[in-house]
Amino acid sequence: MLKINEIYLSIQGESSWAGLPCVFIRLTYCNLRCTYCDTEYAFYEGYDSQIDEIIETVKKYRCPLVEVTGGEPLVQKESLKLMEQLCDEGFEVLLETGGSLPIDEVDERVNIILDMKCPTSGMIKKNLYQNLDLLKKTDEVKFVIGSREDYDWAKNLINEFNLTQKCSILFSVVFGKLKPIELTEWIISDNLRVRFQLQMHKYIWDPAKKGV
Repeated sequence: MLKINEIYLSIQGESSWAGLPCVFIRLTYCNLRCTYCDTEYAFYEGYDSQIDEIIETVKKYRCPLVEVTGGEPLVQKESLKLMEQLCDEGFEVLLETGGSLPIDEVDERVNIILDMKCPTSGMIKKNLYQNLDLLKKTDEVKFVIGSREDYDWAKNLINEFNLTQKCSILFSVVFGKLKPIELTEWIISDNLRVRFQLQMHKYIWDPAKKGV
């Protein structure tokens, strides 16, 4: 049994899968309180559902790409079984996780998007740095940048853990706080080997809209 906030079909707005149709399974609860959080409604709102029921709902969308997100999906241990069964069913599975909980039990077939929290988030002390040693080539590390301090911190972490040799690195701005042109100019100036991204869905739909 899992507590589900929402399940919906949309366009993947971030990561290397950006632009592709994707079914999102948003789980309820989060152990973090980032200053810029855009899904506070997922902290507590939701309904109980069996894993088989969730998978049947996903199948109705006839889409091969599925993302398990939150909230923080790893708060609910049953999410591990959900992702395993989705992989068994032949789905390409993405996991968006905040980087504060261990990823060592996540199925090897799952593509992990690990969101390391920069200083602006207010949650930097919650980062579980051991996760960076567990990354696969198919995984990605995401940094949400809200200031020059965030950028420099992320750059130092990339060097410390040699992240560009381990997996893809994603940089995006805190929406409405840092201008995309500022971040892109920093990346270009440093010739940093990262992928700049925008939250595509926030430019297609109203940024406050749910289920997109």
